[in-house]
Amino acid sequence: MALMTAPLLLAGQDARSGGMQPAHVTSERMRAPDAPASAGSWMAYGRSYDEQRYSPLTQINDKTVQRLGLAWYDDLNTYRGVQATPLVVDGVIYNASAFNIVTAYDGRTGRKLWTYDPQVERQWARLACCGPSTRGIAAWNGKIYVAALDGRLIAVDAQTGKAVWTVQTFDRAHPYSITGAPRVFDGKVVIGHGGADYGVRGFVSAWDAETGKQLWKFYTVPGDPADGPDGEASDAAMKIALPTWHGEWWKYGGGGTAWDSFVYDPALNLVYIGTGNGSPISWHFRSAGKGDNLFLCCIVAVDADTGAYRWHYQAVPEEDWDFTCTQPMMLADLKIKGKTRPVIMQAPKNGFFYVLDRKTGELLSAEKFVPSNWASHIDMKTGRPVLYPGVHLTTTPQRITPSLLAAHSWHPMSFSPKTGLVYFPAMEQSIVYARQRDEDFTFVPFRNNAGFDYAGATPEWAAQRKALQAEADAMEKGYLLAWNPVTQKEVWRVPYSLPGSGGTLATAGNLVFQGTIEKTFAAYRADTGQKLWDMNVDNVAIGGPVTYAIDGVQYVAVNVGWGGSIVAGLSKIPGGFRVSPARLLVFRLDAKGVTLPPLPPPTALPRPPFLRATEAQVRLGAQLYGETCARCHGENARGGLKDLRYMTPDTRAHFLDIVLEGTKADLGMASFKGVLDKTQAEAIHAYLIARGNEDWQDDAVRQ
Repeated sequence: MALMTAPLLLAGQDARSGGMQPAHVTSERMRAPDAPASAGSWMAYGRSYDEQRYSPLTQINDKTVQRLGLAWYDDLNTYRGVQATPLVVDGVIYNASAFNIVTAYDGRTGRKLWTYDPQVERQWARLACCGPSTRGIAAWNGKIYVAALDGRLIAVDAQTGKAVWTVQTFDRAHPYSITGAPRVFDGKVVIGHGGADYGVRGFVSAWDAETGKQLWKFYTVPGDPADGPDGEASDAAMKIALPTWHGEWWKYGGGGTAWDSFVYDPALNLVYIGTGNGSPISWHFRSAGKGDNLFLCCIVAVDADTGAYRWHYQAVPEEDWDFTCTQPMMLADLKIKGKTRPVIMQAPKNGFFYVLDRKTGELLSAEKFVPSNWASHIDMKTGRPVLYPGVHLTTTPQRITPSLLAAHSWHPMSFSPKTGLVYFPAMEQSIVYARQRDEDFTFVPFRNNAGFDYAGATPEWAAQRKALQAEADAMEKGYLLAWNPVTQKEVWRVPYSLPGSGGTLATAGNLVFQGTIEKTFAAYRADTGQKLWDMNVDNVAIGGPVTYAIDGVQYVAVNVGWGGSIVAGLSKIPGGFRVSPARLLVFRLDAKGVTLPPLPPPTALPRPPFLRATEAQVRLGAQLYGETCARCHGENARGGLKDLRYMTPDTRAHFLDIVLEGTKADLGMASFKGVLDKTQAEAIHAYLIARGNEDWQDDAVRQ
């Protein structure tokens, strides 16, 4: 049974703490994460400063993992995506759910110690690309740090669950949000923000972990040149970036938000920042189709104390395809050509695996890990991708691989020093791109201003796009990939029925753990990829699993809760892609007697009403849907959090209330009043009816 009603117990009163304060995370412990006093904890997002997500624990190993059973679980009271990596410090689990609700548990029994709800206004869900998820929290010196969706950085007392201090990290008049996990590096809390899709200027900031005082701020793209220097740590870097921009990008924000990935090298005192796409995404509208647009899609190294620029590497100059470089980065020391090199590694959206010298930013190697038709290779002399002819977006539809859905997205990857392999979920997905005509592009704050054309001006255009999308759907694949970063070659893969599987965990027990799109949690041999164990969990664990130990017993914990990925093939699953409520699951060897409740039976697929709207209304709805709804509900209204083609009659009857009045805000569907008017919402509904009528007969047969 789920453990949800245990009496309150303060973590500081529990014998497991051994007299230490709760969340006793310090520089000394983080610099020696494998020391006996720390090896059983998971004190940071990637466990250690290098973010390798590797544990030295071996009780659960390739010989014993078949005995793994469910020890306890907790319902998280949401169907939204739960992307967080739990933290475990000295036997206490700290976990984050949708809308930044944090709960502390006894790691052995699941007994709740406290819950902190920052009361994020539900309207902020519409400003996050893929819903109100958070990828995690941070711990330091007795405090838990929450980077809330609405921009508040909150320090919570790890013993009482009460807020200690709160600061607002961005101007709420602009469409910023925070979904990435904060990091604490030697007493400094480093956070980034999302919002490039909606029109903001990216920046990263560092805050004193004890007081909440801002220490430095680094902008990732230039502002209006007429305003002069910002007076921030990034001023010198902006002198480098400014000549690479053209037009009037600052009116649209410019983008470059660092919405997920950071890593810290304490020896070099550098923080590495992964930056995102431009605003608008279309290079044509953003920068008049000219310039590299620094620091979009870059790894940027800055001084940890001051935020001063040290070096950068840009993976995607002229960024035109939403190829963010905010995906996980990790540090390692690799023997390359007979010499041990300190490196930083990343496998971003664009489908190339990069290995760079982390001291200098020198590119050491880069190779494709999935098929690609946007760039043939990386020129090792210049470090630039060699683009295929005609790959920049035009008003004519074209299929690009990989897509903005990513060859590898935010889902955590891990590295085993024992095997020398990196493990991550890879996806082969295409998408059909076309930019809008100049006369059709209008920048609307708080709306997705990609500059993409989702509707087209003629039936022939729409037919061409539909045919290309059919090609894209047919090639969709997903697999767990084991990659050798020294040889830049695949070592093994585990194929899945569809893309969309979760992050990975590697252990010294020769194991790799991953949640799969087939709604299982699985363990594989790290050296060969042989599946050794799995369990049906009725949901997809998309975040990062962790492992920890208490009193000599090893546990594995993971959040299961589908969201944050768009998979077109989900719409073809008989009965629909149904999942259980999100849960925190905890496993140990020989655990017995705890089972998950069964899923309810599927419901019949509702038949959409007959289409009565005009072609112009449907075309308008298609464009507005692409700009406003697709990131959560799927391209072409397929494969998202909720399939809107087949709404129930009651949902259709209340469609305008849901969209404009926010009557389902408690479920994460915030009001879009102010972004859409009644006519526009009705046009979106008409488009969804049209899409439902196009697909219902074929999909109903599969039920």
